[in-house]
Amino acid sequence: MTDSDAAVSMFERIGGSATIDRLVDRFYERMDTLPEARVIRAMHAADLGDIKDVLKRYLTEWTGGPRVYSVEKGHPRLRQRHIGFAIGDGERDAWLLCMRGALEETVADTIARRDLDRALSGLADWMRNRQ
Repeated sequence: MTDSDAAVSMFERIGGSATIDRLVDRFYERMDTLPEARVIRAMHAADLGDIKDVLKRYLTEWTGGPRVYSVEKGHPRLRQRHIGFAIGDGERDAWLLCMRGALEETVADTIARRDLDRALSGLADWMRNRQ
């Protein structure tokens, strides 16, 4: 992820680890409760504990925070890691619905939230692997 303000990372702009933790927790709570998210919830194990931790570490590093993902997992290779899941427009939209709601609830800085939404939208769109 690139940041228009080179002096301050997105990680810092949104409030660091505490905000990432809340963002991911709210994201998965929305995935668990929104009917529109059933399609992507079905792609996950019943216990979300491990995947929550992975997403927290990934987003921490992706937003410019400490290197807590790649030191353990290596290069993200997101498309490769998700190749076993059919991801089309519907799945992308469900993921974004959950993420956008979580962003609204957890990221107070409107401009940072908009910038992060834009970057996450591009990432979600790139993850599609079927029509």
